[in-house]
Amino acid sequence: MDPSELRYLEDEDTPTMKTIKGATTGLVAGTIWGTVVATWYDVPRVERSVALPGMIRTLKMMGNYGMTFAAIGGVYNGVEQVLQNYRMKRDFINGAVGGFVAGATILGFKGRSISTAISAGTALAVTSAAIDAGGQTTRTDVGKEYYPYTTKKRSVAES
Repeated sequence: MDPSELRYLEDEDTPTMKTIKGATTGLVAGTIWGTVVATWYDVPRVERSVALPGMIRTLKMMGNYGMTFAAIGGVYNGVEQVLQNYRMKRDFINGAVGGFVAGATILGFKGRSISTAISAGTALAVTSAAIDAGGQTTRTDVGKEYYPYTTKKRSVAES
């Protein structure tokens, strides 16, 4: 593959693959966050040969956070990809709608109230729109190609 084509490899992912990647990333991040939160809660004191209750409580918390983050990531990316393919545009509106749907469905379901759903959906939509509209990204395409090696020939004097 030509090196100039490698930077567009992200666009070759199918919407399904992007949704799976979002859910997987959410699962990993949520599990790590669940581990951190589990250390903050007062886990029952572990006695000499009774370590199981504390471990089970920690694993449940890790799983709960992991599945919540995975669901949010999957729904967000799924809705964003559906809108992108439907509208044939790649702008901040796709992310804002994806954020609202993810927040309203997943966090609203967990909170079991309409006001929680609207609040969570709005918070995720505003955050996503602000990040997308502000151009906050980890990569910026400046048109330069960076190689892990030099493409110029060296003269004998430089060696």
